[in-house]
Amino acid sequence: MTQMELYKHYSFDLWLTLIKSDPRFKLERSKIFHARYNGSHKSFEEVATIFRQVDLMCNSINEKTGKNIDAEEMYLMVISIINDYSPDFMGIDMEELYAEMEVLLFKYPPVLYCAKTKDMLERLKAPGNSTLSLLSNTGFIKGVTLRKLLKMLELDNLLDFQLYSDEVRLSKPNVKFFQLMLDSIDRVKHQGISLHEIVHVGDNPVADVTGAHAAGIKSVLINSNQQTISCLL
Repeated sequence: MTQMELYKHYSFDLWLTLIKSDPRFKLERSKIFHARYNGSHKSFEEVATIFRQVDLMCNSINEKTGKNIDAEEMYLMVISIINDYSPDFMGIDMEELYAEMEVLLFKYPPVLYCAKTKDMLERLKAPGNSTLSLLSNTGFIKGVTLRKLLKMLELDNLLDFQLYSDEVRLSKPNVKFFQLMLDSIDRVKHQGISLHEIVHVGDNPVADVTGAHAAGIKSVLINSNQQTISCLL
């Protein structure tokens, strides 16, 4: 029996599973912060490094706590560290800052992880007996922005629902986040669906694999190993 016949629901991670960043976005973002929020006169390389460090740190914290650090908090961390951990944020309009970052993202939008990504989702969806969803941790980019992005990439119509950590205050591998996905599956279409008929697909051994197994479902690790999304068929 093939996996397409076995699984009635496919849950997907987003970053480095279905999409990947355009490097120009991070480059231009660092340029803006280097020019505008750099009272301590850090070098451009230092600012870019601070972004990477905050991203990795917050990802690790979210994975450890199972909760979510918001995008605005992450941007404020970057600004604080650039300025030698200054807590002076009073003059920063966070709504305006995030809106500018969103505009920048769509100027240099993420792309599909590989040429086969969309085709594979369409093939999984085509038989009409499988549903697909998204279960994504977020960082500097919010779920509301990612929904717009997936519509632009024409992936939104292939997903039955999308769940983002910033919108529900939960992050993978928190079993509660996975349980929310399980509770969101269309129970009318999949009456009596069993856990062994559900699989989560992602690139992160901790957030995706450990989290899925804790929730009692199977997992498929791709992209960070020798497997690609094509292995699903």
